[in-house]
Amino acid sequence: MPARSLALLAAAAVLLAAAAPAGAQAPLPGERIVAGVSAAGVDLSGLTIDEAAQQLTSAYGPRLSEGVLVRVADINFKLSAKRANARFDALKTAKRAFYAGRAAVGVAPAPGASAAGTEVPLAVEYSKKAVRRFVGRIDKRLSRAAVDARLKITTRRVRIAHSRRGRDIDAKALGDQIAASLVDPRLPRAFKPALVIVKPVVTADKLPATVITIARSSFKLRLFKNLRLVKTYRVAVGQPAYPTPRGRFSIASKQVNPTWSVPNSPWAGELAGSSVAGGSAANPLKARWMGIANGVGIHGTGQDYSIGTRASHGCIRMHVRDVIALFARVPIGTPVLIS
Repeated sequence: MPARSLALLAAAAVLLAAAAPAGAQAPLPGERIVAGVSAAGVDLSGLTIDEAAQQLTSAYGPRLSEGVLVRVADINFKLSAKRANARFDALKTAKRAFYAGRAAVGVAPAPGASAAGTEVPLAVEYSKKAVRRFVGRIDKRLSRAAVDARLKITTRRVRIAHSRRGRDIDAKALGDQIAASLVDPRLPRAFKPALVIVKPVVTADKLPATVITIARSSFKLRLFKNLRLVKTYRVAVGQPAYPTPRGRFSIASKQVNPTWSVPNSPWAGELAGSSVAGGSAANPLKARWMGIANGVGIHGTGQDYSIGTRASHGCIRMHVRDVIALFARVPIGTPVLIS
């Protein structure tokens, strides 16, 4: 026998051994696949391994070389079999069928023995990474995050930036469907995944109805209800050495006749670090307190002459009658813009 033919036979023997279960006996001369064995629906009963491989190649080779099409939102996305690195091994599949049939009826089956109902999967490999990249590209192209509604606040105006619905696809489900189709030619290779609507968490109806803005330069506190300016108050703000902080805050606490926890600071004198009861003459926090952040808040003052000046140690002072009126109209959580 020519050396080339011997080499081919040796190579075939190696492949067959690799496909066989551990310890399995090699095919006997003339041994065929047992009746009742199929692969992905193709009946391989009575065929040799080579004949079964040829039949599987004829039945599914062209189909398994096709790519995958995903159509969504009128956009086509294609994944070729080459890009998916999909490879169909018909010979390995035939060997699976051979050994599965033998396992069902034995090495030397009785005449007419059948392994009816024995089904083996096709030996198909593909790149899971390529499928993930493909689905990720679709997801990135189509997905759009939902946008929450928010308040756009300036010193003199409050507006709503309305929410917007987002959309998404079930990327995991699509990836699973594509993977299944690559290994089973009976499954469709064209998909139309549904676009899932993603609802925003915050819509306009959930936004605060009340807003406060404070303009330090003009010493004005403005109260807005349902986007409309309803009242403007004159206030005092922090001294240059103790400025009222700028930024966006919210009303974090509310108290009637609040206790004054005196800051441990030189300007507090002998009261530093102590507490002064609400309503006391020594307590500068008159009538009401609306805490904002870091010890800064809105409160009434007994020094009416200071309104319209930079007089406090960071807090916003109001006339007592004004702070009582404001207190009743402002819930905890109210946004506060200080500019």
